[in-house]
Amino acid sequence: MVAGQQQQVLPWLLQPLSQALATARSHALLVQGPAGVGQFDLALQLAQAWLCEAHPADSAERPGPACGHCASCLLFQSHTHPDFQLLLPDALRETLGWAQESEAGKDGEPKASKTKPSREIKIDAVRAMLGFTQVTSARGRAKVVVVYPAEALNNVAANALLKTLEEPGGLLRFVLASNSPEGLLPTIRSRCQPLPLGLPAQAPALQWLSEQGVDGAEVLLMAAGGRPQEAKDWFEAGLRAQAWQQLPQRLARGEAAALADWPLPRAIDALQRLCHDLLRRSHGAPPSYFAAECLPSPKLSAPLHGWEAVLRRAARHAEHPLNAGLLMESLFAQGRQALMEATPRRG
Repeated sequence: MVAGQQQQVLPWLLQPLSQALATARSHALLVQGPAGVGQFDLALQLAQAWLCEAHPADSAERPGPACGHCASCLLFQSHTHPDFQLLLPDALRETLGWAQESEAGKDGEPKASKTKPSREIKIDAVRAMLGFTQVTSARGRAKVVVVYPAEALNNVAANALLKTLEEPGGLLRFVLASNSPEGLLPTIRSRCQPLPLGLPAQAPALQWLSEQGVDGAEVLLMAAGGRPQEAKDWFEAGLRAQAWQQLPQRLARGEAAALADWPLPRAIDALQRLCHDLLRRSHGAPPSYFAAECLPSPKLSAPLHGWEAVLRRAARHAEHPLNAGLLMESLFAQGRQALMEATPRRG
């Protein structure tokens, strides 16, 4: 969400949002489910609804969705609400539209950081949040903290957060959102009311992708495993439906150039999805990520299991490869060989 713009509720989140507002019993909710379906968006919508001043603070009725027009909503949309705190890894701030203002250097220009933005939520951020929770609400209503992705809390930060989750002060609410809730401390999970968020139905997901200008939405939604936000990200990164459909044939020809322009982690992920579908085909099951007509029909699974193990090892080091080009050529060559062995010719 760009600061100053009203966040539109993703169509498949309307029902989960209304249900969460109506049934929330705990001061802390844990939105959990697969990546790319809107956990972060739902967490923000809940926070804005709890802070919205269109609902009387002393009303016995459950709040509805945020109005988007009151003073509180306008502050929230401009990222300046005094009663809202967001715990987010620095590496995700710009991507999610919550970049912090850079510290100015001597020449007045933003000071370049010498360190790579962290993918963790560190103890300093939690300590700052704890200070925020101890101050009286500026607008006399709730104070809300959103943590995303909650599994990014390092151990020290998670333990520091735990005490406040156990004994929240005043009208303090938390929304933790997670793609991997198993990565959270069990004690944190036990203090949150779970709010499961599954894959959306295909129709609203395809309609939303079409409205976002995504061509070949049905192919890309399948490629993303039913995750519409991931399908949109892939499209914006340059993936087109035709290129995805051609990937199995290009693997069979050993054309590593098929994914040459992709970041290595995403390219390996694509090959893992292709390997997954080839394995499913070898066992007579329908594919998950590719249309059946795009795939060969391997008869043996053992060679593909070997390639799957190679891809899994490569994925663990995808962020720091010695030579990305050579690695991709090797993975394609091994995949082509595995496919040939899994599809013996009659003769």
